[in-house]
Amino acid sequence: MTAMSPPPTRTQPDLSYLLDHTGHVLRTQMAAALAEIGLTARMHCVLVHALEEERTQIQLAEIGDMDKTTMVVTVDALEKAGLAERRPSSTDRRARIIAVTEEGARTAERSQRIVDEVHERALAALPDADRETFLRLLTHLATGPLGTPAPGPGPTARRVRQRS
Repeated sequence: MTAMSPPPTRTQPDLSYLLDHTGHVLRTQMAAALAEIGLTARMHCVLVHALEEERTQIQLAEIGDMDKTTMVVTVDALEKAGLAERRPSSTDRRARIIAVTEEGARTAERSQRIVDEVHERALAALPDADRETFLRLLTHLATGPLGTPAPGPGPTARRVRQRS
C-alpha cells in the first residue's frame, strides 16, 4: 500500500469557485425576488430586451444566452401570462417578433426595479469606495480576458447567463 501524497499547495485564490459561487447565490436571490411577481429571470430578460426594439425570438435568445427550446418555453409562458405575443415582423414577413403587451411593459418596469434592488443589496456588502472599482474590474474581466469561452472538445454544461 502506498502512502498518500499531500495535496498540491494552492498559490492563488480559487477564482473559479469565487465567481461561480457568488454568481449562483445572486441568481438564486434574483429568482426568488422575481418569483414574487410571477416571473423568471429569463422572462424578465425577454421582456426588457423586446421593449428596446423590434427583435425576433432568435435575437432575444442570443441576447439572453438561451437555447432554442428554452426560448420557446419562455415565450410560451409570457404569452400565457398575457405579457407578450408573437407577431409578424414589420421588416421581414418570414420572421416573427416578440411584442410586449401593455401589461408586459408594466411588469417589465416592476421586474427591473426588483433586479436593481437585488443588485444594490449585493453591492451594499462592499464599502462605498470599492464598489465602482469592483464593477469596473469585473466588467473588464467579462468583456476582456473572460469574455469568450475557450473552444473545447464538445459542449460544456453551464448555467445560462441572464443579462438585465
